[in-house]
Amino acid sequence: MTALVEPAEAPAGPGAYLLALRLEAPLALAVARLGSPTLGPGTYLYAGSARGPGGIRARVARHARAKKRPHWHIDRLTMAARLLGVAGFPDRAECALIARLRSHPGVSVPVAGFGASDCRRCPAHLLRLAAGIDLAALLAILG
Repeated sequence: MTALVEPAEAPAGPGAYLLALRLEAPLALAVARLGSPTLGPGTYLYAGSARGPGGIRARVARHARAKKRPHWHIDRLTMAARLLGVAGFPDRAECALIARLRSHPGVSVPVAGFGASDCRRCPAHLLRLAAGIDLAALLAILG
């Protein structure tokens, strides 16, 4: 699935997913392990994995809830940003999505280590899109 959908339309099986988020105002991240960075306004993509019960649909439904107890790095962002949609990738890994997206001009890592504290391959699982990037076209490169 390379088009953005609502969380309820995401695949129910295991795999990887992307959250597309729009942050309208700066967000100070109170994550000392990451150096307590501030994210600027803009569009972000977060890659995650869902291997447990309910698969991708259950995980992205949790991310979409406005009120939740922060557990992961991404929770701080999803509580402040507008969810533009999700894309699910059954039987794929988030690291492969990040690697492919990072190769595109205008895609950058805003905070080293964000969402990837247990990953040894990726610099982060959060990406920032430069202004003017066509999100649908970017997702299409993921096939």
